[in-house]
Amino acid sequence: MLAVRVTPRAARERIEGLAADAGGHVALKLAVTAPPEDGKANAAIVKLLAKALKLPKSALSVTAGAADRRKTILLAGDPGRLTAALRDWIAGTGRRAA
Repeated sequence: MLAVRVTPRAARERIEGLAADAGGHVALKLAVTAPPEDGKANAAIVKLLAKALKLPKSALSVTAGAADRRKTILLAGDPGRLTAALRDWIAGTGRRAA
């Protein structure tokens, strides 16, 4: 499970880094160019994360917050590989992938 915070209708699609909310919860901050209507932003999120993590789009799904800026994404796959990919991205090596 991955917590994300999304900015729809952004100038470009990108993973912006980690962000904490007022309650202290940390989420991966994403920006997508798609509008938040008819599931377009959610599809763009899945596509962006799948590319960055080198996963098929079918391995990701929005499980909570479909109509909210804060979402929970379920990542399916080898937990060790997913953890390593996220850790690499957080450390800065994955920024080139997005």
